[in-house]
Amino acid sequence: MTEVTVIRHSVAGEKFEILVKPDPALDYKLGKIKDVSAILVSDEVYTDSGKGTKASTEKLLKAFGTQDTNAVIEQIIKKGELNLTTDQRRKMIAEKRKQIINFIAKTYVDPRSHLPHPPMRIEQALEQMRVSIDPFKNSEEQAKDVVEKLRTIIPLKSENMLLEITVPAQYASQSYSVLKSNGTLKKEEWQNNGSLKAILEIPAGARANVIDRLGSITKGSATVEMVK
Repeated sequence: MTEVTVIRHSVAGEKFEILVKPDPALDYKLGKIKDVSAILVSDEVYTDSGKGTKASTEKLLKAFGTQDTNAVIEQIIKKGELNLTTDQRRKMIAEKRKQIINFIAKTYVDPRSHLPHPPMRIEQALEQMRVSIDPFKNSEEQAKDVVEKLRTIIPLKSENMLLEITVPAQYASQSYSVLKSNGTLKKEEWQNNGSLKAILEIPAGARANVIDRLGSITKGSATVEMVK
């Protein structure tokens, strides 16, 4: 039996619903697929799918400016709210929670030690505060709100630092992309021998991650020093 869930969309005070396949519909919402037909259970538009009440052509025209069912369905899919299954919601919240914890650990530090809090400590604080996670909202946007709540339990401060980095020529090109993706290059000097010297500004909490990534790429041959 095909699993079914609903996408709901309200327009002009009227509620409209379509029946969709849970996993393909979620993939569509996340931008993983673009084929609308792959997610539909039927091409009917309802005002109450539970009761089987179909939307009249008059209501469709008033709300969407068209009686074309396909055009209406596309609008509902793009703008409507997908009713996640219990398993989908659990998995998405767990993944979003992990992203938020990692972002906080890399971006914020304990102002007393200037070191990042361990992810486990942040996770424990989340559980203690019973912070709710939106599975669809951007993790970095949510993290900013979460941090304000967590500050009542653990001290958190956004703090940047400068690193002076030297990379041997054979690893310079690959390392450069890592530096660009992890911070702001304040200065870069390409030496005659092909090596790279750079000043990188990063969140203090990201220091260990940057050093680890550079160490992996350069087999430990890069030098990293904090600029005071």
